[in-house]
Amino acid sequence: MKAAIYNPYLDTFGGGERYSLCFAIALNKLGYNVDLFWHDTSIKDKLESRFGLSLKKINIVHDIRKGNGYDLCFWVSDGSIPLMSARRNFIHFQVPFKGVDGRSLINKMKLFRVKEVICNSNFTKSVIDNEYGINSIVLYPPVSVSDFKASKTKEDIILSVGRFSQLAQAKRQDVLVSAFKKLYVKHKEFQNFKLILIGGADIGADKYVKNLIRLSEGFPIEIYTSVDYEIVKNYYAKAKIFWTASGFGVDEIKYPQKVEHFGISLVEAMASGTVVFAYNAGGHKEIVSDGVDGFLWREQSQLVKKTAEIFSNVNLQKQVSKNATKKAKQFSLEVFFKKVKEIV
Repeated sequence: MKAAIYNPYLDTFGGGERYSLCFAIALNKLGYNVDLFWHDTSIKDKLESRFGLSLKKINIVHDIRKGNGYDLCFWVSDGSIPLMSARRNFIHFQVPFKGVDGRSLINKMKLFRVKEVICNSNFTKSVIDNEYGINSIVLYPPVSVSDFKASKTKEDIILSVGRFSQLAQAKRQDVLVSAFKKLYVKHKEFQNFKLILIGGADIGADKYVKNLIRLSEGFPIEIYTSVDYEIVKNYYAKAKIFWTASGFGVDEIKYPQKVEHFGISLVEAMASGTVVFAYNAGGHKEIVSDGVDGFLWREQSQLVKKTAEIFSNVNLQKQVSKNATKKAKQFSLEVFFKKVKEIV
């Protein structure tokens, strides 16, 4: 059996690209000879290095002709619907595209050739189903949950992991810097804490990062734009608290693409036994059950208040940490492989 994987964004090395690679590996495990489309075969080594995945059994090819001659084709959409010709076709949406004329007659005709439309979260599904007039299925992104462990002794660290970006999906680290400064000044028990911000930097993000550094002056705030994977895992293990403000201030009904569609870093933090505080929008709401395995917040003042209140209750911290570790397993790589088998 032959399968084709098409993802036009492979060289961005993001969560969506890891998703595609894991789907390819899952198909290979099911007996498929898998071809991955890209114009430069050297990308395989870069992908393996970036994601820690073995792609030895995956072929890099220059042309998959939209699935022609294949038993199965998995296609990551850029908002458009391709005319696919494999025996079984799957389209995947990583982004909740809106306002792209999804219900056009030509799209409806093309969708007749598609077995399933797959979304990365129920949040994405809700937007895609409405835009294209379909009933898609949800396959959550695979997280290497087993790679993350809690340190026996947690340290006074508030951690945030996410790209330093001012593009379509801003992570809003500036909101977190401001919140930490207020927490640090108002609550003396947090004056032993430090805020650590980690993430890659998009092209043109230099000005944003410099502004974050300026805003952080005089406070124990550390900013890293290029950190090895093992070091990131170590910070996850040590941190007591994880904050994310991705989507802050965005109307998720009008601009669904600008909030977090899922939240892989959130799951990684939970797998590490870190108590998470996530902005209450998009895919975050599917990962965190507020007050059970983490906390959701809407206003910056609420983030500061909740963080202070929760960390005055040691028993609650321990229980939430325990529940978070358990919850994270629902998004494991093993669960992903199992569900791919059910889908195909």
